[in-house]
Amino acid sequence: MAQSFGQTEINWDKLDKTKFYVVGAGLFTGVTVALYPVSVVKTRLQVATKASIEKNAYSVAKGLLKTDGIPGLYKGFGTVITGAIPARVIFMSVLESTKVYAFKMLEPFGLSGTTQAALANGFAGMTSSLFAQSVFVPIDVVSQKLMVQGYSGHTKYSGGLDVARKIIKADGIRGLYRGFGLSVVTYSPSSAVWWASYGSSQRYIWRLLDQGGKYDEVAPSVPKIMLVQAAGGIIAGATASCITTPLDTIKTRLQVMGLEKRSSIKQVTKDLIKEDGWKGLYRGLGPRFFSMSAWGTSMILTYEYLKRICAKDE
Repeated sequence: MAQSFGQTEINWDKLDKTKFYVVGAGLFTGVTVALYPVSVVKTRLQVATKASIEKNAYSVAKGLLKTDGIPGLYKGFGTVITGAIPARVIFMSVLESTKVYAFKMLEPFGLSGTTQAALANGFAGMTSSLFAQSVFVPIDVVSQKLMVQGYSGHTKYSGGLDVARKIIKADGIRGLYRGFGLSVVTYSPSSAVWWASYGSSQRYIWRLLDQGGKYDEVAPSVPKIMLVQAAGGIIAGATASCITTPLDTIKTRLQVMGLEKRSSIKQVTKDLIKEDGWKGLYRGLGPRFFSMSAWGTSMILTYEYLKRICAKDE
C-alpha cells in the first residue's frame, strides 16, 4: 500500500525545524514524566542482589513508595531531563536526515517496500543512536546511580552534581563514560531493531488493510494512521526488548557499581549467571518489555504528531 502509506509520511525537508525542536522538547518531556517510574523500577530490578527481598516490579515500586513516596519513583529525573533534550535533538536530526539518505541509496536495488523500510529505518536508527550516545551515556551513568542510591547497599548522593563530582574525582571524565562501549553495543542494535521493526511493520499492516487497493484513492484518517503507528510501536518495542535485555542488564550493573569497584563485562556476566542462572541476564525483562513498548508507542505517536503539526504549509 505504497501510495496510502506515502500519504502518512512527512519528510524531513517538509518540517519547520525551529517549531519541531521547541514543541518537541515540551511534548517529549511530558511523555518522560508519565513513563519515567518504569525506568526506575527496571533499573532497581537489574542491580538487585540475590539477598534482596524485592523480587518483582510490584514489590520494588511498593518499597519506593513506602520509603520515599511519589518522589521515589522519580529519582534522577532532573538529570535525565537536562540531558535528554540535547540528546533527542541530535537523535531526531540524524534519524530523519539519515533515513532520507538510506531510502535514496536503496532505490536502485528494487527491494519490496517492507524490506526497504526495514533496512532504511534500521540503519537510520543505529546511526542516530551512535551520535546520541555521546550525550546520553554520562546522563545514563549519573541518573542510574541516583535511581539505585540506598538500594542493596548502593551509595547515597545529594544530587546529580554530587554524583558527577565523585565520579570525576575517582575516575576522571572517563568515569562518566563507564559502559560506553556496551551502551553503544546495546542501544545502537536496539535502536536499529526498533526502527527496522517499526518501519517494516507499518508497511505490512497497511498492506493488510489495503483490501484490494480501495484505500489508495483517499488518504487514511488520522485515527487510522495513529492506530497503525501504535501497533508498529508495540511490535517494535516487543522485538527490541527481547533481543537486547541481557546487554542492558550487564550495562546497567557496570554503570552503577561503587566507585571503588572495578569489574569487566565478563565478570559481571559470570556473577549474574552464578546468582540466578541464565535467567539472571533477563532481570527486569517485564518492566523493560513494558517500558520499550509503552515508551516506543507513546514516543512514536508523539513524534508523528509533532511532525504533523510542524509540517510546512505547501
